[in-house]
Amino acid sequence: MMLGKVDGLRELDLSVDGFWNSFFAVVVALPALIVNWVTIADSYGDVAADFEDRFAIFIRLAVIDLVAWLLPLAGLALVARRFRFADRYVHYVVASNWTTAIVAWLMLPPAILLLFLPDQTDMAWFLSLAIFIASQIFVWRMTNVAIGRGAATASAVYAGMFAASIVILIALQWLLGLG
Repeated sequence: MMLGKVDGLRELDLSVDGFWNSFFAVVVALPALIVNWVTIADSYGDVAADFEDRFAIFIRLAVIDLVAWLLPLAGLALVARRFRFADRYVHYVVASNWTTAIVAWLMLPPAILLLFLPDQTDMAWFLSLAIFIASQIFVWRMTNVAIGRGAATASAVYAGMFAASIVILIALQWLLGLG
């Protein structure tokens, strides 16, 4: 689906159980996410000198990322019927959850680089940016296949979900003191 192929949709369990089981993708993504959170918490070395401070930052990062993953999906449920793609909501959520898990793993190399070579921030940020751009192309393609209403609708859903995630990330970072 991330390559734009509709055949991938047939591989997903789009039943009610499949919908709820797709949230297991959070568990699949956790190891990669944990490495990212540890790396970011370590980067707060000036502010967080001891383990308790860094662990508190780690927990805040986890809350921020998980809410930014799940809350936009709930918001989409509220508007899906109004924008006439409620019949494809389950398709989108199932595909989106598994895609997000894959993207979390794709973002692991820059985090590992920073974890073991903290002086390589320029290289890690460049690698992160390149992976982020590529992953967003994959996410748009997945959205286009999952929504199945053409590029314009897929672009609107993609943009809305992207914007919602960014707003949630920024708001929670500010509220939790990581802004």
